[in-house]
Amino acid sequence: MTDRALQDLVIRALADAPFRRSPEWRQRALADPERVERFARFLARHFYFERIVHFFKYSTVLARLTGRRPEAILGQPAFAALLPSLVLGSRDSARAVAGLVVAHVKNGASAQIPYHDDLLRYEEAMMVVEAGPRVWREPTVSATKGVGSGEWVTPEKVAGTALLDLTYDLPAVLPKLLRPWTAVPEAPARPVRLIVARSRHGRVAVAKATDAIVSIMDLADGSKTLDDLAREAGLRPAELQATLQGLTELGAVRFSTGS
Repeated sequence: MTDRALQDLVIRALADAPFRRSPEWRQRALADPERVERFARFLARHFYFERIVHFFKYSTVLARLTGRRPEAILGQPAFAALLPSLVLGSRDSARAVAGLVVAHVKNGASAQIPYHDDLLRYEEAMMVVEAGPRVWREPTVSATKGVGSGEWVTPEKVAGTALLDLTYDLPAVLPKLLRPWTAVPEAPARPVRLIVARSRHGRVAVAKATDAIVSIMDLADGSKTLDDLAREAGLRPAELQATLQGLTELGAVRFSTGS
């Protein structure tokens, strides 16, 4: 085994709790198991502390009303119970940790925050969408290529992309929460649908989802060409092209091509 391969193995063991219990790792006896486990758990708490603080920043601001700081779950038995199953950076682990945060914060006093449930769903989605495997090198295909040309171009929804149906217009209130306030800022009580996606560069982005976006996200399964999408979604080619271009930049759609 090369030094690089050995280094990768150790890093995987520190990040992947189930792997640390596997014969593949244990039989190598590369380090004291107890020390490795203590350090791995330290890394896990640090890893999720950073993500909770970042993605639940609005709930942190509202902790003066709810009495619940999101990162407090890291010191609770429920998080300790998750440690043997956590794989740092995986979407399943992010979903499990975010779920603990939501349950903890939701139990706080929130009568003064009518949009509290919407906010927690939004923050949870942000943390979960950010997680998962990265595609570091992926060919970029123009959304205009192949329309009407007969070329086989198939858009596909990127795994992890989320659509949120909210009761309150959160985008209107989120900036206000991060500015100084005495009375909790109000959010307009009007339905909003948001799309949450991660770009190729790993940045999470949010946009309001139009009817065209919703239709494309429902239909883009990797088997339909652009002509198929336009026909089934009832969109004109120009409207389809513009929508797909935006979804590609957002990170919600990728393309595969062939001949």
